[in-house]
Amino acid sequence: MTVIDPDTRASWVPEAPEDDEADDMPLSTRLSIADTLTLGNATCGFMAVYFTTTGVLIPHLTGSEDGGMARHSAATVVVLMLLASVFDLFDGLVARKLRSSAMGAELDNLSDLISFGLAPAYFVVVWGMVANDAHQRVSVVAAVIVLLAVVLRLARFSCVPIRDGVFQGMPGPFGALTVISIVLLELPFLPTLLAIFGVAWLMVSRVEYPKPRGRLAVAMLGWIIASMGLLAAWAFDAPGGELLLQTGCALQVVLGAVIPLFATARRVNDFRGNRREARAAAQS
Repeated sequence: MTVIDPDTRASWVPEAPEDDEADDMPLSTRLSIADTLTLGNATCGFMAVYFTTTGVLIPHLTGSEDGGMARHSAATVVVLMLLASVFDLFDGLVARKLRSSAMGAELDNLSDLISFGLAPAYFVVVWGMVANDAHQRVSVVAAVIVLLAVVLRLARFSCVPIRDGVFQGMPGPFGALTVISIVLLELPFLPTLLAIFGVAWLMVSRVEYPKPRGRLAVAMLGWIIASMGLLAAWAFDAPGGELLLQTGCALQVVLGAVIPLFATARRVNDFRGNRREARAAAQS
């Protein structure tokens, strides 16, 4: 049996790595530039919830709603979500070019949950309370489905390996903006509800969406800037602002519907091509 003298415990060699680990801890929790952009994403999501509450919900509940104020607040909410998308786009680019901390992936998921899960779901809830033909309880169900779709999507993204260059399922920012666009189109309640359910399904589907890199990232950034211009025209009641907003929202929804069709057609063509090659190889 080995006996350790208590007086010599302080000089025991294995305790040295604990000191090294303590020294290393601040390095693992130090924020990088990419992490700062990710926190900007979370801030935009929270502020979107704030403006939805103070500019749309509270005036409606207190009977002091002003059409112009509600329009400005709704536009501000969408602009904040667009800015969150910009932060989400650039934090990945910066992380690849420079570096990210050990917290980078977790921060990204948590920020996405706020900006692209909670914020659009809350917007749907408020829409169900203020819209004339909406049903509040049903809209809450739709909001919960949107939120759960984002949660499931983020969880799958963290643990399931996916082919490089693509997302599996509609990306969170794209899905959130599509949900908001559907609401702003002011369609009848049932078509709006079905479209929201469709977006939630696309977010958890296996449909592949290309990652915004290179020219696609530039095109996405251009689309975001154009959308901000449309929202500004609508918020300040510019001539034709309503039509511009409806056009922009319709384009967003059309893109959300068309991209899965192209992706599915491409997969079918690839599958058929592989089968033809396999048959040709077997015959030869």
